Amino acid sequence: MNVHITPRRLTGTFKIPASKSHTIRQLLIASLADGESVIEYPLDSLDTRSCLNACKALGAEIAEERNGEKISWKIRGNGGFKKEIEAHTVIDVGNSGTTLYLVLAVAGLQQKPIEFTGDEQIQKRSAAPLLDALAGLGVNSQSNNGCAPITISGKWKGGKVSLPSPTSQYLSALLIAAPLAPAGTVTEIEIPLLNEKPYIEMTLSYLKAHGIPYSTLPDFSFFSIPGGSSWKAFSSSVPGDFSSAAFPAAAAAITGGPVTLLGLNRGDTQGDKFFFEMLEKMGCDVQYDDNGENNQSITVSRGGSLRGGTFDLNKTPDLLPAAAVTAAFADGDTRLDNVAHARIKETDRITVMKQELAKLGIRCTELPDGLVIHGKGALSPPETPVIDGHGDHRIVMSFAAAALGSPVPVEITTAECAAVTYPGFIEKIIG
Repeated sequence: MNVHITPRRLTGTFKIPASKSHTIRQLLIASLADGESVIEYPLDSLDTRSCLNACKALGAEIAEERNGEKISWKIRGNGGFKKEIEAHTVIDVGNSGTTLYLVLAVAGLQQKPIEFTGDEQIQKRSAAPLLDALAGLGVNSQSNNGCAPITISGKWKGGKVSLPSPTSQYLSALLIAAPLAPAGTVTEIEIPLLNEKPYIEMTLSYLKAHGIPYSTLPDFSFFSIPGGSSWKAFSSSVPGDFSSAAFPAAAAAITGGPVTLLGLNRGDTQGDKFFFEMLEKMGCDVQYDDNGENNQSITVSRGGSLRGGTFDLNKTPDLLPAAAVTAAFADGDTRLDNVAHARIKETDRITVMKQELAKLGIRCTELPDGLVIHGKGALSPPETPVIDGHGDHRIVMSFAAAALGSPVPVEITTAECAAVTYPGFIEKIIG
């Protein structure tokens, strides 16, 4: 689907959708628990629906209740595979890399083969480091050179493995699955490389909440997790997603705002709340209003000019597209660095952002591990430029924000993929 976006100043209020990262973790943990869990206000998107379907394939029973805008999922877990899954199970994760990696490890806790597949992008995203680590723990796999389709079968035996984690999802996968390994086993993980550390802190917050024992080093370069634990049934609501909030915030920075974002929690472990620090350093006014846990609001506006800066995105690679389009409207260079892992997301986001910003008259210098955006305070595109969204939700949403500040209308392809994490965002931007 192609959309045409007409330039305008964006003002108003955005109810930010729930965190995808929290929703998927809660879904998976509830599905592995013994008893009934309730998740309120989950993110209802293509990615989380992929995870929900995967959890059903793992033997969880899931019922949905709707009351106006409120959604609740009631999950009766499979208690660590007390109920056997069906033979010849095939799980289609769609476009959800988080679902793929986390459920791959969980599948290794039982012996029946489970096949994983997904869309065209998923079939290009390698899980090889995770599969190698799982092999060292007794889990068998067959794959297309580390990519889907992947078939997994256990049973998990524990041991000591090395797991380089250019994406934190590899490590989170083992941290969620390892406690359910047989009693008497120990999973020891050396991590020679770890990006996106806040997502590991998020995963560990769940282990702590469920009383699951583990030991680690302060830099997270080593973990030891004994088997024989269990995930507990729980009731919880899901906080708003700072990763999604970055896009209306970027639109406010680009066009002046004010835009108010609802449903966030500054105390949450999500690393992408760093975007609001970036906006302040670039010249935006960011106001916080505390209305209670998971109900804080953030208002972003700008009266003066944006200015460039240097930002380390190692912990927050998903911010690169929103940061890059914001930097295009700044005066001077903005350097986004230490973020080579942005190349292994849905697309190579470093290369894609350089290519597509060029269509709007913005020159960028591509680095091995980042991008320098040579901002000039405004865009200078040709008449009705066409931006290729590359089927990547964050690319699409970042350029939708940029289009609002363009001197001419902008067309964006594959706009439907924004629904992967932020249903309704494009419609709100179009107005």
